[in-house]
Amino acid sequence: MKLIIEILLMGAAVALAAYFIPSVQVDGFGSAIIAGVLIALVNATIGTLLRLFTLPINWLTLGLMSFIITVLMVLLVDRMMAGFNTSGFWSAAIFAIVLAIIKMIFGSFTRDRSV
Repeated sequence: MKLIIEILLMGAAVALAAYFIPSVQVDGFGSAIIAGVLIALVNATIGTLLRLFTLPINWLTLGLMSFIITVLMVLLVDRMMAGFNTSGFWSAAIFAIVLAIIKMIFGSFTRDRSV
């Protein structure tokens, strides 16, 4: 049940981020869910490998390289699916920032407070 809620929240976060950024379009909530899952998957697989290979550069740039890799993963998802479109690197960068902020806000509401 928690996985379904996380997937729906990721879809809502993608839809909200696309709503706030005019240069990013999502064709509907279904496309937002698929885009969110794909962004999470490519970040967890390809993104992790790229971060591992660029660890010295990432350390020297104080994490900027990791952010650039995240933006590249958003652009990869843009190329992978038709229902999610960004207009370039800078719109994908702004999208990644807004998406991270929205996910942080959602995370503050869904975090387990019983501990």
